[in-house]
Amino acid sequence: MSGDHLHNDSQIEADFRLNDSHKHKDKHKDREHRHKEHKKDKEKDREKPKHSNSEHKDSEKKHKEKEKTKHKDGSSEKHKDKHKDRDKEKRKEEKLKASGDAKIKKEKENGFSSPPRIKDEPEDDGYFAPPKEDIKPLKRPRDEDDADYKPKKIKTEDIKKEKKRKLEEEEDGKLKKPKNKDKDKKVSDADKKKKPKKEEEQKWKWWEEERYPEGIKWKFLEHKGPVFAPPYEPLPDSVKFYYDGKAMKLSPKAEEVATFFAKMLDHEYTTNEIFRKNFFKDWRKEMTNEEKNTITSLSKCDFNPMSQYFKAQSEARKQMSKEEKQKIKEENEKILKEYGFCIMDNHRERIANFKIEPPGLFRGRGNHPKMGMLKRRIMPEDIIINCSKDSKVPSPPPGHKWKEVRHDNKVTWLVSWTQNIQGSIKYIMLNPSSRIKGEKDWQKYETARRLKKCVDKIRNQYREDWKSKEMKVRQRAVALYFIDKLALRAGNEKEEGETADTVGCCSLRVEHINLHPELDGQEYVVEFDFLGKDSIRYYNKVPVEKRVFKNLQLFMENKQPEDDLFDRLNTGILNKHLQDLMEGLTAKVFRTYNASITLQQQLKELTAPDENIPAKILSYNRANRAVAILCNHQRAPPKTFEKSMMNLQSKIDAKKEQLADARRDLKSAKADAKVMKDAKTKKVVESKKKAVQRLEEQLMKLEVQATDREENKQIALGTSKLNYLDPRITVAWCKKWGVPIEKIYNKTQREKFAWAIDMADEDYEF
Repeated sequence: MSGDHLHNDSQIEADFRLNDSHKHKDKHKDREHRHKEHKKDKEKDREKPKHSNSEHKDSEKKHKEKEKTKHKDGSSEKHKDKHKDRDKEKRKEEKLKASGDAKIKKEKENGFSSPPRIKDEPEDDGYFAPPKEDIKPLKRPRDEDDADYKPKKIKTEDIKKEKKRKLEEEEDGKLKKPKNKDKDKKVSDADKKKKPKKEEEQKWKWWEEERYPEGIKWKFLEHKGPVFAPPYEPLPDSVKFYYDGKAMKLSPKAEEVATFFAKMLDHEYTTNEIFRKNFFKDWRKEMTNEEKNTITSLSKCDFNPMSQYFKAQSEARKQMSKEEKQKIKEENEKILKEYGFCIMDNHRERIANFKIEPPGLFRGRGNHPKMGMLKRRIMPEDIIINCSKDSKVPSPPPGHKWKEVRHDNKVTWLVSWTQNIQGSIKYIMLNPSSRIKGEKDWQKYETARRLKKCVDKIRNQYREDWKSKEMKVRQRAVALYFIDKLALRAGNEKEEGETADTVGCCSLRVEHINLHPELDGQEYVVEFDFLGKDSIRYYNKVPVEKRVFKNLQLFMENKQPEDDLFDRLNTGILNKHLQDLMEGLTAKVFRTYNASITLQQQLKELTAPDENIPAKILSYNRANRAVAILCNHQRAPPKTFEKSMMNLQSKIDAKKEQLADARRDLKSAKADAKVMKDAKTKKVVESKKKAVQRLEEQLMKLEVQATDREENKQIALGTSKLNYLDPRITVAWCKKWGVPIEKIYNKTQREKFAWAIDMADEDYEF
């Protein structure tokens, strides 16, 4: 019974398996038939035939509507995907067919059947081939599933046509792209924001306009007046002043002057006897009678608590938050906007120093006899205002009035007052970038250029005068030789004891020169040693012409060291003679001429065409330095010089290490390239080469910077660059050699020399 049952079961199972394989064959046939039918339907859809079948019409109508929707959406990838899916489906059917045949084959080979595994039938997609009669309804579910599919051909054509149409309509001015509305709006907003900036950048090209008659500086001038120093704020009660070890409360005036000394406590000035003596004398004038009776010696005064307080205040300012700093910056900008500009001849011009200097202690330069004296607070009653009659006169602070209001258009200052220390007049002037300052500079360099045309004649003249029978003429000729050859200043007469002991050419004394018939292998050497402007020492050994040397020996005969070398000459006599030689000629014109011509010659000699930009800048600085040495523009080495040089040297060392590593990498890459000989390794070699070149340039730049700093340690390049060198020489050199002007002049200097940058070309000659 059981054997029969097993036999029946196995027979049924084999029959079932056989039927199953036949079913598979039928299914695959149905699938092929359905695929062919689907292709035919698609072709019919494109040809748009009229179907009698209502179901197919409905499906076709829906299909068309969907395709229209798809076209509107503008997708092009979906139709492509549909074709891919069909190909995939075809491949699956072939696989299924192959697998069915393989199964039958396998069954025959094994000689027994296994239970059917239904899950194996829907392989990848889980797609079941429906019966033949269900082919048409199958299309709808597929369309619904593939609702995102969009035909590519139609989309591409539509895009091209639509773009072409839009371009044509845009050309006719009929259509504006809606997509760019926001972008256009942003651009227009940005333009609006940039407009004020552009207006500021549009500089007044005054050099292209007709100049005013001689002596007339402006026709209309209006400004807000000066900004006064803030009132004194008394010290907190916790900050004490001690006299002879005892705390003492000072009156507000005395306390304010004491704070001036306390702020300078760490400075060498406060150890100078002249400074201390002058300070104590002026401080006692501000004390009450009680304070005068108590405080009789400066050495018994203890300013240390005050000094510590101000140091803490200074440190607190450094530690301020960004918000606090921003607030102060905004306040300063507000003050600048109100007081830092004036209206001159319908143009807004920047004012240079609109703030009155606060009270303090006079320092002076060098060993000035008045150092330590009190610079008093400037009040509105000390101020003279200058503006045009038809302008609004600036209002003085409440409760005060101006000393005077003038309407003088033959001067360039806006505000003036007299300083109490030396009785000198101080001014508020326009910024160096203003028309008035620019015109003055331009005129100065044009006068120096005029000197170039007649300098040979003047030189021949003073050489002849060395042999004159008049001592006055001989002295004038020798002095003019020094002004021309050494770029010495003329020197002004001064009251003894009022200023530091500084001299110029006309005021040289016998003690300031030594004569050497022979020195260091050179004949007729004159050794100069004196304090020039700002108490800067002038020391130089110069070989001179024999007749000059003989004349100097003559001038020094029977004179004491403190006697004048040129005892029959002063600046008045010299300047009158210079005016006779050429209109507008002064000692400063000689100085300007020699400085500018030296720069031009040095640039021609030092600039090499094949040098890179950093090397050319070094050449420029060397030319500038030659001028600074000629004009004796010296300075003390900066306090941070050694530290900055150490930092720079460490950067150079680090860069050298990087370069050594890069060179090793390049060598390795070249070795690899020889072995591999493929495009990839060649690219690596090229990139390594570029890296080495870049590092070499960076190293050279740092080394040039170090050389430049070392050479300029005690030379001030800025003074000659801004005051004695015709900027057109620099502009022409930059344009000729492709050096960015920003590398030579900073923003402020470019504004100052805007006239030169605009008018000079690369062929300009001084």
